[in-house]
Amino acid sequence: MVRQPGCQSTAYNNATVHCCLSKKTTSLVKQKQTSTQFPEAAGYVGFANLPNQVHRKSVKKGFEFTLMVVGESGLGKSTLINSLFLTDLYPERYIPGAAEKIERTVQIEASTVEIEERGVKLRLTVVDTPGYGDAINSQDCFKTIIQYIDNQFERYLHDESGLNRRHIVDNRVHCCFYFISPFGHGLKPLDVEFMKAIHSKVNIVPVIAKADTLTLKERDRLKKRILDEIAEHGIRIYQLPDADSDEDEEFKEQTRILKASIPFSVIGSNQLIEVKGKKIRGRLYPWGVVEVENPEHNDFLKLRTMLVTHMQDLQEVTQDLHYENFRSERLKRPGRAVEEDMMDKDQILLQKEAEVSSYCSTGCSHRVLGCSHGVN
Repeated sequence: MVRQPGCQSTAYNNATVHCCLSKKTTSLVKQKQTSTQFPEAAGYVGFANLPNQVHRKSVKKGFEFTLMVVGESGLGKSTLINSLFLTDLYPERYIPGAAEKIERTVQIEASTVEIEERGVKLRLTVVDTPGYGDAINSQDCFKTIIQYIDNQFERYLHDESGLNRRHIVDNRVHCCFYFISPFGHGLKPLDVEFMKAIHSKVNIVPVIAKADTLTLKERDRLKKRILDEIAEHGIRIYQLPDADSDEDEEFKEQTRILKASIPFSVIGSNQLIEVKGKKIRGRLYPWGVVEVENPEHNDFLKLRTMLVTHMQDLQEVTQDLHYENFRSERLKRPGRAVEEDMMDKDQILLQKEAEVSSYCSTGCSHRVLGCSHGVN
C-alpha cells in the first residue's frame, strides 16, 4: 500500500494501518463536534431547551397526588379506586356489621402506593373515610374530615416555614371524589351540608355511584337535578379550565365533553369477564354485561381522563387558592392552633357587617364607645 502525503500510520497487531485524513476532513469533523456542543446558529440562544430540563427534573423527582373519597358505605368507593389505578389498595379490609355501625364514628384511612408508568413515578395517597353517614345521627360526622384537611394544610405550612425546605412531602388533599347515591331523587341534606363545609378547602368532584342501576333517561334526569341543587345551595365544585385557543380541536372537544359529563356517573369492577373472546372488566348480569371502560355504558373513562389530564391543575388550584386562603387566615392568628372552623361564609360576613356598624357613623376610625363625635 502506498502511503499518501498527510496520512498517519499506526501499528496494530504487528501491522501498519494507514489512516488517511485530509486536513479539510479533519477540520470538518472538529467543526461538527464543536457545533454539536455549542450551537452557533444565528438567533439561537438556547433557552428553548428549558422545558426539556424541567421535564427531566420532574420525571426524576416524581409526582405526588392525594385523592380523598367520601360517601356512604356500599357505594363502591374502594372498587372504583382500584379500577382507576389498576391496583389493590385494600387487600385485607374489614367490613363491619350493622350493629357495629350504629355507634361507629368517622375514621380516616390513608393508603399510599407508588405507581410507575413508562418511567414516570407517582406517589398516590388515597384517603378513605369509613363510617361517613353510617350513624343514626350524622350531624357532626364530617368534622373529622375537615380537621384532617386542615391538619394537612397546617403540616405543610410548618414544613414550608422550617429551615430545611428541600424535601417537603405534600400530603394536602388535592381532590375529593364525593359519591352520591343513585337511589335518591338528588342530593340529601347531608350531601349539601358536607359539600358546603369543604368547598372552600378542597376541589370537589361529584360522582354518581353504581350508575348501572339507572336507565339512560334516569341518569340524565338525576345529573340535571344534582347540578340544579348544587347551584341553588351555592356549592362550588371543581370547574375544568377552558382549553386555550392554541390547543388542537381534539383537546377542545375532549374538554367540552368532560364538562358536559359532570357529575360523572360511574361503575367500578375488578372482575375480568370474557366477551366475544376478549377479556374486559365489567359486571355480569342475567340480561348482559356492563363494561366498565365502555363510554356508552358509563363515565368511567371520562372520570379517569379528567383526573389524569387535569392532575396538575388540581394541584395548582389547591396551592394557589385553597392553601393560600388557609395560609392567610392562619397567619392572621399566629401562635394559635388550627381549630375547627365550621362557620360558613354567610356568618363571617354578618360578623364583619356588625363590626362595621359598630364604628362611628361620621366615618372616623374610633369605635362608638370611645368616640367624641356627637357628644356635647
